Amino acid sequence: MNAIHFGSRRRNGARQAQLFLLGLGAIGCASAAVAAPAGAATSEGGARAKIVPIVFYSSIGYDKAVAAAFTKKYHIPVEIEHNATGVALAQIEASRDNPKWSMWWTDGPTNFTLLDRQHLLLHDIVPKVRWTTLGQQAVPRDGSYVPTGLTIAAALVYNKHNVSHPPKTWLDLLEPQWKHTVGMNDPSISGPTYPFVAGMMSSLGGINPGKAFFLALKSDGLVINQKNGPTLSALADGQINIALVQSTAAVSAELSDPNFAVEYPDPATLLPSAIGIDAKAPTMVQQECEKFVRFVLSRAGQHAMQTGDPTGDSLYYPILQDVRPLAALPPLAHVRTQAINPVSWGKRQAAIDAWFTANIVQ
Repeated sequence: MNAIHFGSRRRNGARQAQLFLLGLGAIGCASAAVAAPAGAATSEGGARAKIVPIVFYSSIGYDKAVAAAFTKKYHIPVEIEHNATGVALAQIEASRDNPKWSMWWTDGPTNFTLLDRQHLLLHDIVPKVRWTTLGQQAVPRDGSYVPTGLTIAAALVYNKHNVSHPPKTWLDLLEPQWKHTVGMNDPSISGPTYPFVAGMMSSLGGINPGKAFFLALKSDGLVINQKNGPTLSALADGQINIALVQSTAAVSAELSDPNFAVEYPDPATLLPSAIGIDAKAPTMVQQECEKFVRFVLSRAGQHAMQTGDPTGDSLYYPILQDVRPLAALPPLAHVRTQAINPVSWGKRQAAIDAWFTANIVQ
């Protein structure tokens, strides 16, 4: 699959001038913004241009660090609204006729497949960079989103005091000794969890065998929480002995608690993080978002990603040839991984999430 270069395409809105940033501030408890003073920019004809910042929906832990570094370099204001993946996806879909966002950064390209089917994504936005093999494989053919890194969904975190021989495969979790000891997240809320569910279904041979696996886990006392935090708290409190979470959360838990260790059962599903851009945003905003994407895939952008949340989301595997993962990460070559097709599994996401809610969560 070849990387897609920037090319000509139809865009919406009028061309505006570059925006200039003078300060960093907050715009309420749910978002952080980098704002510029009103009237600081002028149009090509010399008239004052209204400053409209990039509205950056994010489900990524290093978002503020990357946005601040981008703004410092390019003087483009960025307004961040941070939400869980499921919440952000619902917001974008609800505002499809009057979008409130400029770009979205989250884990899991199946989410962008859903948006692309609704014609909500700008295409041909993938810059020419030196991808790794896995990075190149994560680039979509239509350039409707841009991969930015890899994690694993899911890793297995266990309490070493209670578990001496952790499961080596996912089917091992169905053995009697693991009854009432396993917890995981809700895929309709936690973005990395749906790719894990889809990966299980893919590796087991289809949707129905996958459903049977999760039904068996439920009958064995599977504990469901909304996100990583409550699931790992249940592990720390002794409510469960095994937590199935995204690898970034798993490695972070291992670093913070000497009682925890991480296992990667066979097979581990690769989970790309990705950025998508609103197809209905003004042309100038789209161009600024593309500049943000190019920055993320630069050395400076990768540095901001890796230092912005060093005990959390920064624990990802880079997909650029000249960027190394943080030292706390095990070599990816030591993990047997698989990739799911984001298009085919993206089409099934709503139905599978609904089934999971009705049959596993409730």
